[in-house]
Amino acid sequence: MSGVTMPVMRWLACLLTFLSGACAAAQDPLFAALNHPVPGGVAVIDITTKIKKGTTTEVRFLEKRVLVTRTKVGKTLAIVGIPLSTTPGTQRITITHGTTQSSADFEVRNKVYREQRITLKSNKHVHLSDEDLARYKREATLQDNAYQQFSQGHPSNLILDRPVDAPLSSPFGLKRFFNGEARAPHSGLDFAAPTGTPIKAPAAGTVILIGDFFFNGKTVFVDHGQGMISMFCHLSVIDVTEGQRLERGQVLGKVGATGRVTGAHLHWNVSLNDARVDPAIFIGMFTP
Repeated sequence: MSGVTMPVMRWLACLLTFLSGACAAAQDPLFAALNHPVPGGVAVIDITTKIKKGTTTEVRFLEKRVLVTRTKVGKTLAIVGIPLSTTPGTQRITITHGTTQSSADFEVRNKVYREQRITLKSNKHVHLSDEDLARYKREATLQDNAYQQFSQGHPSNLILDRPVDAPLSSPFGLKRFFNGEARAPHSGLDFAAPTGTPIKAPAAGTVILIGDFFFNGKTVFVDHGQGMISMFCHLSVIDVTEGQRLERGQVLGKVGATGRVTGAHLHWNVSLNDARVDPAIFIGMFTP
């Protein structure tokens, strides 16, 4: 191959191995779309060489079960949700296959999230009464239990559909201040959709919790499989029931302004292995 530079030769070699199904995971479209290993992001880890054929594979991160998928080119990938509180640096997953256990390290990069200051007309949702605090704690337990579910079915799609056709109004990870007081960072995406806008399931799944909660208002939790959970809140109308199976694109409710809000919008969470992660990753809108 006279006259061909070494970088070009290496690129051609990688292309040939990719076409044969043996190129690195980084060449896989799923890897390219979802691998954003930052606090509040997702790490996609190739565990193909770590597993044994014919054995059940279980992956855990921070003692939480992790979603595992197999790609069209024969790779087995762990799709790891990284909690927003994670310190940048080296992290580790454990891989159990049959009776043996191994591990794989990955690097979490730093990401700086900006601040948002919100003024509410009433302090009811800032300084809770004893009654409201007790209600919040009961509801938080229900929601935590929903996030921790891990069903065996594989998600119908990992590249998700937008639940509403509307512009983003508030990104994931904002450090939020309500009436000047610091609160938990924003754990999802907000879409500036008007009241009554239909909300569609971004992937097939099962409704595992519905409720009318103090902070979140009318809310729906959907289990997409293997610890991938979507939460939709501030709805005006809920059109589904607990235990109902939803197809991809099926309407589950309508946008509203219930709970702690300043106006009508949809708040959408995505959780992996009980870690709230940036939904923008799954709809091709992530910004480093």
